[in-house]
Amino acid sequence: MLVSEFDYDLPPELVAQHPVPQRSASRLLHLDAASGALMDLKFADLPQLLGPEDVVVLNDTRVIKARLNGKKASGGKIELFVERALDTHRALALIKSSHAPAPGSEVFIGKIAIVIEAREGERYRVRFAEPIDKVLERHGAVPLPPYIRHAPQAEDAERYQTVYAAAPGAVAAPTAGLHFDAGMLNKIERTGAAIAKLTLHVGFGTFQPVRVDEVEAHRMHRERYRVSPQVMSLIQGKRTLAVGTTSLRALEAAARSGQLEGETDLFITPGFEFRVAKRLLTNFHLPRSTLLMLVSAFAGMDNIRKAYSYAIAERYRFFSYGDAMLIER
Repeated sequence: MLVSEFDYDLPPELVAQHPVPQRSASRLLHLDAASGALMDLKFADLPQLLGPEDVVVLNDTRVIKARLNGKKASGGKIELFVERALDTHRALALIKSSHAPAPGSEVFIGKIAIVIEAREGERYRVRFAEPIDKVLERHGAVPLPPYIRHAPQAEDAERYQTVYAAAPGAVAAPTAGLHFDAGMLNKIERTGAAIAKLTLHVGFGTFQPVRVDEVEAHRMHRERYRVSPQVMSLIQGKRTLAVGTTSLRALEAAARSGQLEGETDLFITPGFEFRVAKRLLTNFHLPRSTLLMLVSAFAGMDNIRKAYSYAIAERYRFFSYGDAMLIER
């Protein structure tokens, strides 16, 4: 299967640069995968589609302020992007600089020294002189995706984070969850639907383009996840609505491997056999991306092509701060 089969043309003005003023005020495009039928809804309509037979599964990962600007000992500028903390002082990070820093050298965030211990593929293993969480909180910036053109603002610190975020560790938001506010969660509970939470820490691979021509040649970066036994028990016999591709991947990884906690590089492409999710709430995804391949697997390639063409014609807003889709299988 060719990556080019997942390409499409998107007018640049449809890439949402800011969220709508109210979280739950987004539009919602409903896709019935069985018939291919599309329906224009508002996100506020979601509770009307839920009942006691449903479980809504949320990803409670919390986005860390992963992007740090600093300098080398020579004074040259660097950008350090913390991909994951290994312990209180050590992390794996991406580093942008004019020349790759050598193992054993130091870079500085303000006056805080960071030792480059080793290079591991695209990432560096680094050691902070102070606790990582404190450095990120004081000096870090929200790691907005590259297609959002403005520098991180105070609004982004709040809105590029779900209202139920609890477990720090993601470097990108589980964006389908950005549409929920406290009022929406209360309305869902009043329908009799259950709300469950799991954790998948979204890694830097979500920003990485697919660099191969054939889908089968692509390799996913591993991401940490945890699904509690209580959640796996709760979804039995229920109609499961996965909120976001990250929730879906965690559920399917746990179901396939039998491991409720660990790391997954599960790559979902057309032909994948879904075991858990019956419905998927998701945003609109980038051309040629693994996320577009996932939703194509869930809904069918032709259905997704038609839905995206319709969404473009109807001026839906795309990507992280954009509108949502609800896909029914």
